[in-house]
Amino acid sequence: MSSQEISEKDATTRPVRDGDSVGDLNLIKHSSRGTLPELKQVASNAISRVASRITNRDIIDPGPPPDGGWKAWLQVGMAWVVCFCTWGYINSFGVFQTYYTDTLGETQSTISWVGSIQLWLVFFVSTFSGRALDAGLFIPTMVLGSVIQVLGIFMTSLCKVFWQLVLAQGICTGLGSGIIFCPSMGLVTTYFRKNRGIAVAIVTTGNSAGGAIYPVIVRQLLPQIGFAWTVRVLGFVNLGLLVAAVAFMRPRLPPRKSGPILEWKVFLEVPYVCLVVGLAFVFGGLFFVYYYLASYGRTIIGMSYIDSLNLLIMFNAVGVPIRLMTGYITDRFFGPMNTMVPLLFMNALFGFVWIAVVSEPGMYAFSVFYGFAAGAFQCLFPTTVTSLNDDMSKNGVRMGMAFSVFSFAGLAGPPIGGALLSTNGGGRGGYLVAQLCLGFSTTIGSFFLLAARVHKHGWNLRKKC
Repeated sequence: MSSQEISEKDATTRPVRDGDSVGDLNLIKHSSRGTLPELKQVASNAISRVASRITNRDIIDPGPPPDGGWKAWLQVGMAWVVCFCTWGYINSFGVFQTYYTDTLGETQSTISWVGSIQLWLVFFVSTFSGRALDAGLFIPTMVLGSVIQVLGIFMTSLCKVFWQLVLAQGICTGLGSGIIFCPSMGLVTTYFRKNRGIAVAIVTTGNSAGGAIYPVIVRQLLPQIGFAWTVRVLGFVNLGLLVAAVAFMRPRLPPRKSGPILEWKVFLEVPYVCLVVGLAFVFGGLFFVYYYLASYGRTIIGMSYIDSLNLLIMFNAVGVPIRLMTGYITDRFFGPMNTMVPLLFMNALFGFVWIAVVSEPGMYAFSVFYGFAAGAFQCLFPTTVTSLNDDMSKNGVRMGMAFSVFSFAGLAGPPIGGALLSTNGGGRGGYLVAQLCLGFSTTIGSFFLLAARVHKHGWNLRKKC
């Protein structure tokens, strides 16, 4: 018997196994008829294999989260990279806010629209990118978003006028960041349960690290190589980091193929609605600080441009250790809701304290202590949203919908704050109005979070939740 006849006989008699792909089944079927598979079926098999590699459609239910291990912590590290490249870049917009105001001749409120549109898109697109995670399209989503974000940064380096900045830095960079941020955060939460708080806290330190490192890069390079090449350096940094994230991040859960893009019934859940509305009030004021902290030091306190950037660097940098500490305390002792409520009231207090800061040393002290409070709060909000979700297969879309609500607060907050600076005689009087609005807005948000906690878990303060 020839080798070909033996091969065909083996193919005919071989039983179907669970691991056989569609192409393998076609091979067995055609071999049983004594014919070889057609060329188009071989191509189909190749496409099927490629599709299975870039999606998670072949994953079966893996059981409960591993809560650790090499693969789980690798996802944390790569999600940290994503947060560094997205929120770190956004949190450093105060560098650009001050520079654009000085060079373009536009008002602070007008310039802030660039950062606000960027911020709005990061949150708003999360509704759709979060659903892409649930649908098993994590890798294609990451590739698309990374390309758009890096393209936006390189196009920013070519901008000369305001409307070009809106298109490149506002829309393009914001869109790309929004496409990759929510799926990355949602992916990490599927790998952890008991240690979810500390895992998310580690990831969110990327926000603070990026918010401190990007301004350092700009401060060092801008006087030497100019604006265009400074921004290109930031683009090359993001390009290398996002390539690594795409290479190593992998989903754990099988796709949820059915279900709408939006889960409207979630808005019938009182704790979820209170949480989302409350955080919207908080975010509306918080990013006013990121955008105008350096400008306040420059225009009101009289600091130089370089020294004013130090305020933004410190504000972001101190968030790194406090986020880790907050995540650990949340997991081990209190739970996300119990930790979030007092942190928000502390943020509200600092909004009012800012009014009393009138000197350069006071600005440095304020930046450090407010940075602690803001960093601690920001590391918790993804975990807090997830803690209200009983079905992890819907985690991406529920988190994305929450982020989309936050997006409108982020879109309106900084421009409204910038407009308030021209009221009450402008100058320090204008900042007084904006600072009062910051404090009251955060206070309102704090009470909404308190209502969510009480409605979900009652008044028992000893309950970990």
